[in-house]
Amino acid sequence: MKKTGNSSDRFEFERLLDREGIRHIAGVDEAGRGPLAGPVVAAAVVFPHEWIQGGIPAPLKGLNDSKQLSSARREEYFAWLSANGEVHHAIAQIDSPTIDEINILQATHRAMNDALAGLTSPPQHALVDGLPVKSLRFPQTALVKGDARSYSIAAASVLAKVTRDCLMEEYDREFPGYGFAEHKGYGTPQHLAALARLGPCPIHRRSFAPVRASQAKLL
Repeated sequence: MKKTGNSSDRFEFERLLDREGIRHIAGVDEAGRGPLAGPVVAAAVVFPHEWIQGGIPAPLKGLNDSKQLSSARREEYFAWLSANGEVHHAIAQIDSPTIDEINILQATHRAMNDALAGLTSPPQHALVDGLPVKSLRFPQTALVKGDARSYSIAAASVLAKVTRDCLMEEYDREFPGYGFAEHKGYGTPQHLAALARLGPCPIHRRSFAPVRASQAKLL
């Protein structure tokens, strides 16, 4: 697919595909590759063709990479996207034991494939945040920093991030003492101190070095 340099048009890549006759385009992104605990979550989003041609609706004007948005703003977009029947989306997650079994990269790619496969109808093309995914079962265009360049990817980023944050808040209640509601499983000093004190719980990724180290210290 030919690319242009107009980074200000966040439907640029969707429109390029549309001109090639490709209408059913999904943005896909993940959340949770780096944490020491919890699942990796991926989301896929297909916007209506009318939005790609006519512009994003006013409630989504500020949609961007989820990491650039406040928690409150992400939740507002999540609620709007989830409730809008014109937006087709699917979310998938891969749990910690599977991450340990197949590694985080393969788990991330599996989650992306599962999210795309979970859409109401298979996409003709996927816009992927980051580098190409060799195992993706759909034609794709990989966009570095794509969640800031494509509304479709940005929407997937928000859905994946908010879903995972909510899961980690639930895990905080199930496994108290680690601070999952605050750090969402990332390797903060608070989390590392809790690991050293308590050892890993069932949602920790035991193949990750800091978790392995905490287990060794407790032996």
